[in-house]
Amino acid sequence: MLQTRVLTALVIFPVTLAVVFLSPPLVFKGIVAILLLGGCREFARISDLSARGTAALVFLQALVFAAMFIAWESLDEVALPLLTLGCLAWLALFLRLSAYQRDARPDIRFRRMGFASALISLSFCWFALCWLQDRPQGDVVVFMLLLIIWASDTGAYFSGRQFGRRKLAPVISPNKTWEGVYGGVALALLAAWLWSGPIMDMGLTLPSIATITIITAMASIGGDLFISLHKRTVKLADAGKLFPGHGGVLDRYDSLLAGVPFFALAYGLMTV
Repeated sequence: MLQTRVLTALVIFPVTLAVVFLSPPLVFKGIVAILLLGGCREFARISDLSARGTAALVFLQALVFAAMFIAWESLDEVALPLLTLGCLAWLALFLRLSAYQRDARPDIRFRRMGFASALISLSFCWFALCWLQDRPQGDVVVFMLLLIIWASDTGAYFSGRQFGRRKLAPVISPNKTWEGVYGGVALALLAAWLWSGPIMDMGLTLPSIATITIITAMASIGGDLFISLHKRTVKLADAGKLFPGHGGVLDRYDSLLAGVPFFALAYGLMTV
């Protein structure tokens, strides 16, 4: 299993770099939309939607992506208010974490919340990621975002295994600990500092980079827990099977869903 996971990661990493650094803006937007539509089908699965509900969700999400793509110039003019709305929406979604019960079962309310959560999280993820890529030296900025997310996930995993004692969310994800959170944030700060040279050329200072990193890392942990909440409710280990050893899109990029809007808003506010 570990060997499969490592081999898959060795494929995902260079492909991701190619998309970030070599894709023209239109191609980048299209690739991200296709990837997130795959995540949309998985979201339907972990929200216990019927075949009809799944088709409706994917169709509606595709329409939203198409509409945002067509209206891109207008949306770009109100990017910061939109990103603020996205972050506020995520803060509302995070409330579901504290309300989760150990014996939760998928019911009509859960399915409706899952449907709405999918549209909200995927739409704002697409917009925030594409908006960042459209900034000057956007590829460098997006890579910094990915470094923070990857470092946070990696640091949380290893520090949690080595030092984990206090459970972060035992009902939702028993393996996550506060020690893992601290290790994840610490490694994310180190990764951001190592990549700070190109970013500081855009006017950011080390304190502002550290602030962006901490906000993004904490939001990404919330996004991870949010997807775990759905998987635990429907008794699924993985949201999908696209990436051998990693699961699906939502298993591999769950941290990115919530992390991107917060990163983009913080970055936008600090570079205006």
